[in-house]
Amino acid sequence: MRSSHDPRHKRRQHLIQELFSRDFHEQVVSADAKKIIAHQKDIDAHIQKAAPDFPVAKINKTDLAILRLAIYELLIEQKEPGHVIIDEAVELAKEFGAETSPGFVNGVLSHILSYAKPTNI
Repeated sequence: MRSSHDPRHKRRQHLIQELFSRDFHEQVVSADAKKIIAHQKDIDAHIQKAAPDFPVAKINKTDLAILRLAIYELLIEQKEPGHVIIDEAVELAKEFGAETSPGFVNGVLSHILSYAKPTNI
């Protein structure tokens, strides 16, 4: 596991908080968050495909923010290997989510990684 002081981990923490709070009210967000938001429709379609029993609107907002960031990193940004992104997302789910969040996040992202080819969606 990476150190909680790793700048990449800190960046992800901040993005999760921005994406989470945006679900409750419009606010000014960072350029990184805007990039994720610009792809939100496509990202949410991947979430729905990977977890058809969980409508996106009903998913815990923290889990949803983590999934959106991780899917953006997996399929669009593509700066790190998929297993690294999933591992980091699970760690964020342990840190911010509920007891079941790490397993849910891992399952959704692993499913997406199994069928999706990284592209610019």
